[in-house]
Amino acid sequence: MSNLEVLDVMYQTFQLALKLALPFLVVSMVVGVLIAIFQAATQINEQTLTFVPKLLAIMAMMGFLGSTMLVMLQDFTRGIFSMVAGG
Repeated sequence: MSNLEVLDVMYQTFQLALKLALPFLVVSMVVGVLIAIFQAATQINEQTLTFVPKLLAIMAMMGFLGSTMLVMLQDFTRGIFSMVAGG
C-alpha cells in the first residue's frame, strides 16, 4: 500500500465522519438556538431545558437517517476490507 493510497483512505474516512456527524450537529445547534431564544424571551434560565428537545431531535434524525448512515458505513467497511484482501 503506497502513501497515496493511505492518504486516500484517510481522506475518505474524514469525509465519512463528517457526513455522519454533520446532520446531528446542525440539528442540535438549531434546536439549541431556538431554545435559547425561547429562554431569552421568557426569562426562564433553566440549564437543563435544552437537553430533552435536543435528545428528541437527535433521536428523530437517527430514525430518519439511521438506515442511510448504516449503508454508508457498510459500503466504506466493504471497501476497506476489499483493499486489505486485495493487497
